[in-house]
Amino acid sequence: MGFSLGFLVGIFGVLILSHAAYSTVQYRGLLKIMEEEFSGPPFTVVAELLVGLVLSLWAGLTVPGTFLSIHPHSEENRIVALPANLDFMVFNHRGKVFPLEMDLKLKH
Repeated sequence: MGFSLGFLVGIFGVLILSHAAYSTVQYRGLLKIMEEEFSGPPFTVVAELLVGLVLSLWAGLTVPGTFLSIHPHSEENRIVALPANLDFMVFNHRGKVFPLEMDLKLKH
């Protein structure tokens, strides 16, 4: 059940974001008790949001794996590597509804 480093960083990033949200709600509640107006979250919450965002983005980009090539003649292309999946390729789409020649003029 070994988790990768990226997955653990992602969990930590989500926990930081959750704590920042809880801190903001708690701060707004405190301002309501003191009858002051909310002008924005404190600097520590904003810094916490930025750190949580960076950690979550990093984990979201590293955990799924490497990006695959989309070039049709690439050796890493999934269509070339898995010819059994050609049954799922669909070329019948809604583009045939539109006319081939577009003679649209703007009305004044």
